[in-house]
Amino acid sequence: MEALLHQILSGLATGGIYASLALALVMIHQTTRLVNFAQGELATCSAYLAWSMTNAGVPYWIAFAATVAISFAVGAAIERVAIRPVSRGPVLRAVIVFIGLMLIFNSLSGWVFSYTIKPFPSPFPAEPLLDNTYVTTHEVGVIGVTSVVVLILYAFFRYTRTGLALRAVAANAESSRLVGIRVERMLGLGWGMAAAVGAIAGMMVAPLVFLDPNMMAGVLLYAFAAALLGGIDSPGGAVLGGFLVGVLENVLGAYLIGTELKLTIALALIVGVLVVRPSGLFGKVVVARV
Repeated sequence: MEALLHQILSGLATGGIYASLALALVMIHQTTRLVNFAQGELATCSAYLAWSMTNAGVPYWIAFAATVAISFAVGAAIERVAIRPVSRGPVLRAVIVFIGLMLIFNSLSGWVFSYTIKPFPSPFPAEPLLDNTYVTTHEVGVIGVTSVVVLILYAFFRYTRTGLALRAVAANAESSRLVGIRVERMLGLGWGMAAAVGAIAGMMVAPLVFLDPNMMAGVLLYAFAAALLGGIDSPGGAVLGGFLVGVLENVLGAYLIGTELKLTIALALIVGVLVVRPSGLFGKVVVARV
């Protein structure tokens, strides 16, 4: 029973990372109706940036805040330079841009920082919290950071005019433009916020998997499964899906299929959701008359 409890609590911690990245995927999908294949590579670059600052002697939380701010600016710039020119063209053109961005940022990480695996510092103490043996302090911290991010985003989208404008653009960009909302500015804001949330996920996962240009490949797959499970157009569903995927990954990997095949859980979830319920648990079912 204690081993099962450990797997569940550890799964909630890794699920928090999946939830953060899934939330970033949903934010991009709501504005572009596409999946940002470069989200993991952007998060990896952000983690390398934080690692460089901490190695230079910058205190962790200052480096954390600076990385989030820089990632926001980079995300907004990517939307303006690379995404906006192809936003009104064929879908395939935008998909090719996403794949190109993924390859560019992956190669940039390896070129600048090398492909050598590097340890990434954790901001949380190594000693177990309250002498518990079920979950590490970093795992508890990951759950806490994810919860704070989700609450901040909920308050932003629910109680601020800018958040309401961003939701309006995600629902219907053309109608939003007619009522005076600056759609292009909102799209840039959405991309910046998605990059910032992805940066937080990258900094939280790096102490667990070590820093490597390809460290987010598997994490992105789990995050995509989480976004589909919760609903690709539902931010709250993506968060819940992330925690569910994290728990399923740990429990099934420990008691059913083994750690070597855990990645197949994400693949099975993706296929299963697309076949059984494409809108996810909390997504909207849209019926279009052709």
